[in-house]
This record gives sequence, C-alpha cells and structure tokens, in this order.
Amino acid sequence: MKICSLLPSGTEILYALGLADRIVGVTDLCDYPPEVREKPVVCRSRIDVDSMTSQQVEAMMRRILEAGESPYELDGDWIANNSPDVVLTQDLCYFCEVDAQTVGRTVDQMPMPPEVVILNPRTLQGILDSINQVGETCGVPDRATSLVSEMETRIQAIERVLASVAAKPRVFSLEGINPVVIGGHWIPDLLVRAGGFIDAFAPGCAAARLAWEDVVSYAPEKLFVDLCSSGLQRHKSEIPWLAAQEGWQSLPAVKSGEVYLIDHVYFSVPGPRIVQGLEILAQLTHPDLFDCLIPEGTVLKLDPERAEGVAAEGIGDCFVPWPSSKA
Repeated sequence: MKICSLLPSGTEILYALGLADRIVGVTDLCDYPPEVREKPVVCRSRIDVDSMTSQQVEAMMRRILEAGESPYELDGDWIANNSPDVVLTQDLCYFCEVDAQTVGRTVDQMPMPPEVVILNPRTLQGILDSINQVGETCGVPDRATSLVSEMETRIQAIERVLASVAAKPRVFSLEGINPVVIGGHWIPDLLVRAGGFIDAFAPGCAAARLAWEDVVSYAPEKLFVDLCSSGLQRHKSEIPWLAAQEGWQSLPAVKSGEVYLIDHVYFSVPGPRIVQGLEILAQLTHPDLFDCLIPEGTVLKLDPERAEGVAAEGIGDCFVPWPSSKA
C-alpha cells in the first residue's frame, strides 16, 4: 500500500503506527518525526510563516482567497504518476493544510483514484477516533487500538489527579495575534481536561477571531499563547503587540506572571503528541499537582519583575524558560 499524507497530523499518525515505509509523499509542513524530511514533498504552502509577521500572513492569505486561489500548491502530476492507494487530507481548516475539496479535484481526474481519507477531529476523543480511522484504512487496526489505549491511559492519569480539585483558574488560549484568534476545536477540550475553567468557548467549537476587548473582559488568570505553526522565537516577536494593547497590564494573568508562550507542535497538530499537550497544560494550570511533564525548551513564562516598567516592544525579553532550573 502506498500512502500520501497531505497533513502533518496524518503523517505523525502513520509514523506512530509503524507505516513510515508506506509513505510516498508528504507536505512541506510535515516535520515530525525528523526523518520525514527525507520523503518527497508533493504539496507546498504559498505562505512562508517563518519569515512573516501575523499581520503579513493575514494580508497575503486575504489576497490569495480573494483571488479565488488555494494557499497551497498541490502537485497533481506527481500524484497521478505515483498512484498512491490512500491519500490523507482534512476539511477542518483551509488555512492550516490543503483542503479535501482541492484534493478531490486532483484525484478525480485519475483513471484509478485513490481512497481519500478526510480527518476532521474537533475534540480530544475525535483525535483518538481519527487514529483508529487511519489504522483501519491502512490495514493496521490493532496497532491503532494499542496506540489509542496508551494515550487514553495517560489522559486518565491526568483526570484522576484532578478529579477532586475544586479550584480551577480561569484560562484562555490564543492561537493568533493581530488578529487575535482563540484556539478552537480540541483546544477548549484540553483546557478543561487540564483542570482549567473556561465558559466562553465549548470543546469542539471553531477557532474564532476576537476583539482584544473580549480577552480583557474575560480577565483570564492564566493566559496561554500557542500560536499556530509558530515556534517560541516567533511568539516572542509577536507578543509585544498584545503588550501594547489597552488593558494588558490589568489582566490578572499579567499581574501575576501567569502568561505562557508554548511551542505550537503539541497543540496545532491533532495527532499522538496531543496528549503531551494535555500534560503540559495540566502542569501549567496546576503546578502544585504535576511535575516533570513539560519538555525542555517548550515553554516560556512571563517574569513580572523583569516586565515591570518595560515598554511593550521589549516584553518578549521578559519571558524566561519554564520550568526554571530553580522550580
């Protein structure tokens, strides 16, 4: 069986199921595990988010969509010439990866079209179900069942610790800055399961743009910034925009230093590593109950003492690795 994965989560799932040797094509956004870089790239993003600000990404995306074009370039000739048996794609977010409609138009022209598997998880349970879906389609259902069972064991371990916890801080997660975008789909689910309180957005809801005033009104006690498709350096360069907004200083999370910048890979890719995202959030939300769940180099925390009196443009330097060596 030859498999073409057109989304990072599908690629991660395939590797976790031991199907690396069956993968014949991936996208330029597929970067985990590292050896995936050796696979042929058959789909590329037209927007280089690593070299652009959020505002620039937004402007370019708007121009592309207004022109009736796709933000992704799919090599239809390659797919036709290599004839994969299965193509993994998604229909959840046309910003994040090439969408199922674009894929469908490409494969429908083939004499023997491949089976197109559309992964659209909206909750943590949906992510587990998508792993089983891939396993069933690719002929390894037992491996998928085993992987899901391991993930469920880790989820249940978190839930057992939190079962008797009454005090739950108000939490908020941002996956976009300028424009401000709340993390939707499985993100609210993770926030709740990690022991946070959030009544503004239900698990499974779509990501949505907000006015900054909505965040100020919500007054989060813990603010998590996990920008989609962005590493920590990008987070540090974007956070000054938030710090320059009216009401930033009055946020309870800012006053107490409970603002965290988190590497997106544990949240924006709905695959096996999503459980690690849950564990990270659990420790950040309840550091008195959890320890040693955050990989080194994954989280930066606002240091309120460093931030005192610092202008907005310098706020990125006020975030320090967390947990610190002293923690």
